[in-house]
Amino acid sequence: MKKAAADGSPVIIKKYANRRLYNTETSSYITLEHLAAMTREHRDFKVVDAKTDDDITHNVLTQIIMEEESRGQTLLPVSFLRQLITLYGDSMQAMVPGYLEASMDSFRRNQEQFKTAVEGAFAHSPFAEIAKRNLAMFEAAAHAFQPGAAGAAGAAGAAGAAPTPATGTAEAPAKTDEMAALRAELARLQDKVDKLG
Repeated sequence: MKKAAADGSPVIIKKYANRRLYNTETSSYITLEHLAAMTREHRDFKVVDAKTDDDITHNVLTQIIMEEESRGQTLLPVSFLRQLITLYGDSMQAMVPGYLEASMDSFRRNQEQFKTAVEGAFAHSPFAEIAKRNLAMFEAAAHAFQPGAAGAAGAAGAAGAAPTPATGTAEAPAKTDEMAALRAELARLQDKVDKLG
């Protein structure tokens, strides 16, 4: 849900001819990075042309996406972009925005349900740490626009990597018992996942 200004209306951002952006809420000039951060924080804003008062929010959001994509944090596959371009001027063009919006809403809901299910299924089990690492990587992929998201996922994977213990013949019976316990736990978790499905 988007957070609006104190009076309930979106924050007005004015864009001047020199391409500078002015936040009327804070009475300060801002950058596209500030607008990207506001978007991630679910702040509702409207960008208007300072001279004509035309709503140019769509153009500015598209520019933010282009900036993010040019930095190497590619989220949109080439095949998707090609398909999107072919839909301009197509008879189905009017349906595309609603479809994409519904798809993203569904993705967000599924992401939250997946997170809740994983946290519940793996709580207090030998797989808890593995689940946390995998969940962190999933969240990093889902929030690709956040600065440093890819680095955070890599750090989570590196920090969570456990050293492999040396195996010896004296540890063989203990390892067998541990494997049996893990297999039983895995079967129990699979049963939970099947029930959730």
